[in-house]
Amino acid sequence: MVPDRAVMASERDVALDIRIQGVSKSFGSVAALAGVSLTIRPGEFVAIIGPSGCGKTTLLKIVAGLVAPDAGTVAIGGTRVTGPGPDLAVVFQDFALMPWATVLRNVAFGLELRGVGRRQREEVARRIIARVGLAGFEHHYPHQLSGGMQQRVGVARALAVNPKVLLMDEPFASVDEQTRRLLQDDLLDLWAEERKTIVLVTHSMDEAVYLSDRVVVLSPRPARVVGEIQVDLPRPRSSKTTRTSAAFAGLVEDLWGMLKEMQ
Repeated sequence: MVPDRAVMASERDVALDIRIQGVSKSFGSVAALAGVSLTIRPGEFVAIIGPSGCGKTTLLKIVAGLVAPDAGTVAIGGTRVTGPGPDLAVVFQDFALMPWATVLRNVAFGLELRGVGRRQREEVARRIIARVGLAGFEHHYPHQLSGGMQQRVGVARALAVNPKVLLMDEPFASVDEQTRRLLQDDLLDLWAEERKTIVLVTHSMDEAVYLSDRVVVLSPRPARVVGEIQVDLPRPRSSKTTRTSAAFAGLVEDLWGMLKEMQ
């Protein structure tokens, strides 16, 4: 059964930490990760950035339990990750929606896999769909939606299972810049309300600084953590006040300097 709303709210308050210790991974003769260690605090919003192909997505998949490391460990909330778990959800770049299913079915799918009854899972799905601004589109199919709307469905599907940790792999890379900024602001609003632990993989320096509490920089493959930037910009953030500030520009420039040194 789905917990009542009071229980769900209580569970949301318990964010989980992520501890990555000495994680290495190779695919054949290609080394993707080499001894990556990183701790993410409960409720922290962390962006991971680095050169293209450096292993950012591989690291995220290992944290999600979708790929096993060759060496090292990942623990979420003190529990070692050995496979996908109920406290975690992933939002992918390519939406990964079921094309034959409606918005309602797509969003409710995770709850269906967990054995939640139809009436209960659809009630939860409708509430989350409304939260991401898609009320009225419950019975539309993915091909009837814009790219931005499809990505909202992907986010809603992740939120429907009430994860304590949300992993996002270039979630806004496939949409236009205007839609991307709108989705970024929506994500900030959701994080402010839920305070889930979020790990975001991105190629965008602007996005990394705008959204996160901390930006972690990876080296070229095989990836290692080579630095980080603490983002001390005040919250709540907005394009009008945050992106136009000298502090924001300075942090983006600092990040660019770190990445440029690796070219």
